[in-house]
Amino acid sequence: MTIEKKKFKKVLIANRGEIAIRVIRSCRELGIETVSIHSTADEDSLHVKMADESVCVGPAKSTFSYLNIPQILSAADITGADAIHPGYGFLSENDEFAEMCEKWGLTFIGPSVKCIQSMGDKIESKITAKKANVPTLEPIYVKDMPESEIESQVRTLGFPVLIKASAGGGGRGMKRIDSFDELWPALTRLQEEAKAAFGDGTLFIEKYIENPRHIEVQILADKHGNVIHLGERDCTIQRRFQKILEEAPSPVLTKEVREEICSAAVRLAKFVHYDSVGTVEFLYDQDTQKFYFMEMNTRIQVEHPVTEGRTGVDLIGEQIRHAQGDISRFKQSDIIFRNHVMEFRINAEDPKTGMPSPGYITHYHRPGGIGVRTDDYIYTGYTVPPYYDSMISKIIVQADNRDNCITRAKRVLNETVVSGIQTNLGLHKEILDDPDFVSSQFSTNYLSKKLN
Repeated sequence: MTIEKKKFKKVLIANRGEIAIRVIRSCRELGIETVSIHSTADEDSLHVKMADESVCVGPAKSTFSYLNIPQILSAADITGADAIHPGYGFLSENDEFAEMCEKWGLTFIGPSVKCIQSMGDKIESKITAKKANVPTLEPIYVKDMPESEIESQVRTLGFPVLIKASAGGGGRGMKRIDSFDELWPALTRLQEEAKAAFGDGTLFIEKYIENPRHIEVQILADKHGNVIHLGERDCTIQRRFQKILEEAPSPVLTKEVREEICSAAVRLAKFVHYDSVGTVEFLYDQDTQKFYFMEMNTRIQVEHPVTEGRTGVDLIGEQIRHAQGDISRFKQSDIIFRNHVMEFRINAEDPKTGMPSPGYITHYHRPGGIGVRTDDYIYTGYTVPPYYDSMISKIIVQADNRDNCITRAKRVLNETVVSGIQTNLGLHKEILDDPDFVSSQFSTNYLSKKLN
């Protein structure tokens, strides 16, 4: 198949906040003009100020702005954009949006519609992973299944089990179940919640791993069949299934397991003819040293700076190049891994409850120094709106080994000041001082146990 090569002149960024700014920076380095979109609530946001042009696409609620496909496509049309970068979240894994971009003569900077469709559904993706010879946990597909059959299969699996929404993401639509008394009400409630949140109430059940790590592998693929990995990230520190701290390399993987899990991710990407940046996520059972496919994210990840810090590769820059039809500039042997890197997600939230804490920032001081990167969109005098995700900043720290990375991170977090609103800075400091974290003796249950 002949791949059409393009040179983008102007990219519209269908997102907001720090990821919009991150895309603007890569576009600038590639000589590409940018268009930011914004809601009425984001008129004073930094991504609006930094882009070459900006267009208001609707009111504060994301349904009428950042998820408003006709308005976004119209914004691209009136500004003369020839490509759209969706960032993460919002429409980034929406196959309908990607398809509409194509119909409007716009390049969707991401994988093909077919890849989004095949890997976006958690049930379908597990079936595909199994065909690609990638280890998976055997799920129970509860759709149209009688209660007696569900009960029989759950007994075979044994408690605890995990209920998941097929169309879920970002930790939503998931619940651990420890008994049949919990199972039946949870199935009804989660089905309703999933239908309301994702438009799809399909659920499945799988065995709950008691002592897991959350390991994901970064994939970089072009439209010419070239696929490589850029190592793994350990995303085990989570709150209510939401990642808040990521690091690389994982301190618990042996060399052999690391090679196996990265090879499995590449194998799956090649099997589905993947052609952009993407992430294959796995559960790693620390007790058995076995790993199992969870899902594939067909977009750039929040935590991509961790990999950029380890490899020196501009993932968004490469994503844009590959969307233009360029052949990948990297072979697997070109990727050199260095240092230990950690990313701390700074959220505007009540540190005790985790509930959002939007409001006016009276003072903001971002950290600096060697081995420090900050991706943010806030500033002194900015008002964090209550309508969107609570993450306001990502602080990325790197050093020559994990112990030194922790030491540096303590200095960096103590140097960071966000006044006027509540944040989870204190929680990150507590984690860094905790002996279990320092010795890497933890699983995805870590925070739920520490906070109780």
